[in-house]
Amino acid sequence: METTTDTHCPYCSLQCGMRLATAAGVGTTVVERPEFPVNRGALCGKGQSAAALLDRTSRLTTPLVRERGTLRAAGWDEALDRVARGFSGIRSEHGADAVGVFGGGGLTNEKAYQLGKFARVALGTANIDYNGRFCMSSAAAANRIAFGLDRGLPFPLEDIPRTDCLILVGANPADTMPPALRHFRELRENGGTLIVVDPRRTRTAELADIHLQPRPGSDLALALGLLHLLIADGLVDHEFVDTRTSGFAPARAAAMAHWPERVERLTGISVGQLRLVADRFGRAATGMVLTARGPEQQSKGTDTVGAWINVCLASGKAGRPYSGYGCLTGQGNGQGGREHGQKADQLPGYRSIEDPSAREHVARIWGVDLETLPRTGRSAYELLDSLGDPGPDGVRGLLLMGSNPVVSAPNAAHVTNRLRSLDLLVVSDLVLSETAQLADVVLPSAQWAEETGTMTNLEGRVILRQQAVDAPEGVRGDLWLMRELAERLGVKRGFDDDPETVFEELRRASAGGQADYAGISYDRIRAEDGVFWPCPAEDHPGTPRLFLDTFATPDGRARFAPVTHRPAAEEPDAAYPVYLTTGRVLSQYQSGAQTRRVGALNASAPGPFVELHPLLARQLAVAEGDALAVTSRRGRAVAPARITDTIRPDTVFMPFHWPGAGRANTLTNPALDPTSKMPEFKLCAVRVEAAGATSTATATAKPAEELPA
Repeated sequence: METTTDTHCPYCSLQCGMRLATAAGVGTTVVERPEFPVNRGALCGKGQSAAALLDRTSRLTTPLVRERGTLRAAGWDEALDRVARGFSGIRSEHGADAVGVFGGGGLTNEKAYQLGKFARVALGTANIDYNGRFCMSSAAAANRIAFGLDRGLPFPLEDIPRTDCLILVGANPADTMPPALRHFRELRENGGTLIVVDPRRTRTAELADIHLQPRPGSDLALALGLLHLLIADGLVDHEFVDTRTSGFAPARAAAMAHWPERVERLTGISVGQLRLVADRFGRAATGMVLTARGPEQQSKGTDTVGAWINVCLASGKAGRPYSGYGCLTGQGNGQGGREHGQKADQLPGYRSIEDPSAREHVARIWGVDLETLPRTGRSAYELLDSLGDPGPDGVRGLLLMGSNPVVSAPNAAHVTNRLRSLDLLVVSDLVLSETAQLADVVLPSAQWAEETGTMTNLEGRVILRQQAVDAPEGVRGDLWLMRELAERLGVKRGFDDDPETVFEELRRASAGGQADYAGISYDRIRAEDGVFWPCPAEDHPGTPRLFLDTFATPDGRARFAPVTHRPAAEEPDAAYPVYLTTGRVLSQYQSGAQTRRVGALNASAPGPFVELHPLLARQLAVAEGDALAVTSRRGRAVAPARITDTIRPDTVFMPFHWPGAGRANTLTNPALDPTSKMPEFKLCAVRVEAAGATSTATATAKPAEELPA
């Protein structure tokens, strides 16, 4: 007999609907689910092959503990007792904050919520953050500054085809979320204009009416230049600005210092193109700006997103149907993961951990003394950078759940050394990832189709992944793991391993917060194909579209950001004359811990590469497939050359999915945005040479600004 289960894809923030069909002797296969509105049955190669993740041959099926330098199999009691003893000893000797917790943007809402509670109640530590900090934290910060609330998209994806002009900045959904691409195609079919901003001519850029190819790190100057032209050409919607916004005057003054010729010098975008884009967007009746990691993963990412929001506000394209600013969230639960306490500065419901009323509310729900709740802890990279520090503020023990920073963190060689220096590293994962290989204790976790839980997609739609198969014998869920560890740490109540029970508590904890889930239930999600937050009551319809009547600021007005251009933390120079930018490819996902174990995906994208322009290839005397060494101030990576005229001559691109010699994040810069604490993944200065070349030979490379724009 065959059984089918409605569920969702285990990968990106679309959370595409799918069905899993399971039959004896056949196994589990993915079946289309055409009625789910986000993807209407369409799936990318990753989604289509998702059942391969259930192959048990590559799974962890028993806890592992390190003994005499080697990981060996152990029982659950031995492993959990060792973790509890280790964390208790560190807390006794060095204080509660000497134990840290690092979570993941792929954890369900229930896990993310309970992990934040576990850190603050069972461990008593302030030091919890998650890898979602590396994804959309700059957009989240800019959203909160401008609108008073952060949700990736303030409208459903189905609104995109109905807008008149859309600017897509630093995003390549053709590779990163292919089922979403139909929305952009439909926009053009409906007569709308698609403008793509990207240093590479990606498959998404090839669909655009206009493609702007700026220098890496110049997105802020570009947005300021467009605002300048909107003002100069009389395209500001003054009625909207006067009635629904505040702070226009200082933003206007900043923009007027970015005249077209100056912006052309900063960005490499011609004055003619700047004027064309400003005119198209300014004159459109409706319009959207969507950003992704390109402008966000910068040390000025918050200001950059704020400048693009300014373009929307000045032209009256926010808080109205088929208009607004949105962020294309990356990870599967990147949205929900930052709403319910997994971030260093937040409590459930997107509450600030420093807000007295928020602390009182959550302490009451958790049944703990208000004074025992920690305050703000370290952000993700700051937490990783503090690992093993022998000083009084160092983190000596770490519980890491659903993340692989050995591959995904910036300045990855340094982070790897910090992980090695810990007194106790505990990793919960479904496979022996590169980070798990360094652990003192590895705990095998159930995944995706083996458990039930909610996710929140990039639209703010809360959806339900339902268990379709049993986990392998010996594997446990993370909720069970946290309950067992809490009991061993002396907290006998307050942690449950039933996901629906945990979600019911999350509903109460989020009630009254910005991300209010109080009116959302498992039954309602099943009946409605998801529910949009905020949803404060069971008879509330949910909120697919935000800000149509008012913004979530104290005075109900959206706020302009008075920002100005500044260079990246690291610009090319004579020693490191080329920009490096990083990103994803179609058939891999994040650190590759899952996708590199799927044969069909790995065959399509088997390893790292360095993408470079033919002009730069000729200058370096390299051919297609030659081994290239890319060196930054932090390290060296080697990968084959991929020569293409779709990238700027002053820039090379590397995907970040692989460990080893071709690890792109060996090179990346951990310089942090001062507001969001986002590292500058998207650009750094590098030297590029044939892998066997000498440093004397590379010293003759031309500085980037001398290469053709």
